[in-house]
Amino acid sequence: MEWWLTLTIFFGSLLLLLVIGMPVAFAFLLLDLIGAFVFWRGEIGLSQFILNTQDSVANFNFLAIPLFVLMGDFMFRAGMASKMMDALEKWIGRVPGRLSILSVFGGAIFGALSGAGVASAAMLGSVLFPEMEKRGYKKSMTLGPLLASAGLDILIPPSALGVILAISAQLSIGKFLVAITIPGILLALVYVIYIVVRCSIQPHLAPSYDFQQVSVSERLRLTAVYVLPLGIVFFLTIGIIFLGVATPTEAAAMGSVGCFALAAAYRNFSWKTLKESVYGTVQVSVMVYMIFAGSTTFSQILAYTGATKGMAEFAVNSQLHPMLVLALMQVVCLIMGFFMDPVAIIMVTIPIFMPIVKTLGFDPLWFGVILLLNMQMATISPPFGTLLFVMKSVVPPHITMGDIYRSVYPFLGLDLIVMAIMMAYPPILLWLPALME
Repeated sequence: MEWWLTLTIFFGSLLLLLVIGMPVAFAFLLLDLIGAFVFWRGEIGLSQFILNTQDSVANFNFLAIPLFVLMGDFMFRAGMASKMMDALEKWIGRVPGRLSILSVFGGAIFGALSGAGVASAAMLGSVLFPEMEKRGYKKSMTLGPLLASAGLDILIPPSALGVILAISAQLSIGKFLVAITIPGILLALVYVIYIVVRCSIQPHLAPSYDFQQVSVSERLRLTAVYVLPLGIVFFLTIGIIFLGVATPTEAAAMGSVGCFALAAAYRNFSWKTLKESVYGTVQVSVMVYMIFAGSTTFSQILAYTGATKGMAEFAVNSQLHPMLVLALMQVVCLIMGFFMDPVAIIMVTIPIFMPIVKTLGFDPLWFGVILLLNMQMATISPPFGTLLFVMKSVVPPHITMGDIYRSVYPFLGLDLIVMAIMMAYPPILLWLPALME
C-alpha cells in the first residue's frame, strides 16, 4: 500500500472518530487494535500492542505531569493566588488598562508556579473579573486579557503540556522547560504593550478610577510576604533544573512539597483541599496517560508502514522553501486547534512532523517551542478552546460565549506576531538552554 494512502486512511479514520464524539484516547486505541492486527500479523501484533501500552506509560519522566498539575490545582484551591494578586496591584500605578495589566502579571507569575492552564483561567476569572466589571471595563478588556493571561501558563515553566510535548518529541525535558521561559516572558510583554496602547487610544475600554495609595514600605512588606516566597517554589522547579541539580521529575516533586509548605505557612493548608486537588490531578493524568498509550502504537504503525518516511521525503522533494513547510505545519495545527484538544494535536502531529523537521535540518527544540505556542493558541481558539469554557464557568451568566469568542481574537493575533518573531530569530529560544551544556 502506498504511504499516502496509508496516511490518508489512518488520519481520515481518526478525524472521523473524533467528529462523531469518540474520546481521543479510545479513538487512538481502536485504530491501534485494527492497525496492529492488520500490519503486525494478527495475534503477534496485538501482543506487541499490549507491550507498547505498558512501556509507553512506564516512564519516570511522566511523573512530572501529575506533579505539575497538582501544584497549580492545589494553589488555586488553597486561595494563595488572590493574596499574590493583591500585592501585585499595589505596584501598578495610573497606567491605562491597570486591571488588565494586572491580569497579565498575575497570569505570568501564577504560570511560573503551576502546570495547569485550567487552574490559572479559573483563578484569574474568579478573582479579577468581578472587580474589572465593577470598574466599568468593557468585555474586550476583561475577558480577552484574562484568557490570554491564563494561556501564559502553558508557555511559562513548569508546564505539564510542555512535558507532554517534550516526551512525545523525544526532547530533553529540562532544556525544553528552560527554553520556553523567554518566549513566555516575551508574549506577556507583548500583551502589556497592546493593552497600554489600545487603552490609551480608546480610554473608554478601561476607565480610570481612584485607588488607595500605599507607602513604598507597605508595598515591600506585601511583596516580601506574598510574592517573594512564591519565587522559592519557582526555584525548586526550574532553578534546580537549570543548575543541573535535579531531573524535571525530582524538581516537580520538590515544587509540590514547596506549595504544601507555603500553604501551611499561610495557614491555608487543609486535608480537604489536598484531597480535592489530588482527585482533580488523577482525572487529568489518567486522560493524558491513555492518550499517550494510544499514540505510541499509532506512531509506530505509521513508521512501520512507511507513511512517516514517505511524508518526510515528500516534504524534502517538494521544492518548497523549508520555512514555508514549517509555516504550513503551523497552519495545520492552528486549524486543528479550532476543534481538538492540545494533547490530542500533539499526539497526532508529532509522529509526522518531527521526522520532517529533522530531515529539513531544523532544531527540534526550536520547533517544539513554536509548536507549544501553537498549542497555547489552541486552548483559547474558538469554538472549542478549553480555557474558553473554563472562563464561561466562572463569569456571571449574562456573559455569553459570543462575548468570550470576540474578546480573544486580538490576542490570537498577538500570538501569531510572537510566533513569527520566534520563527525568524531562533536564538531567542535557544540561547538559554545552551547555557546548560
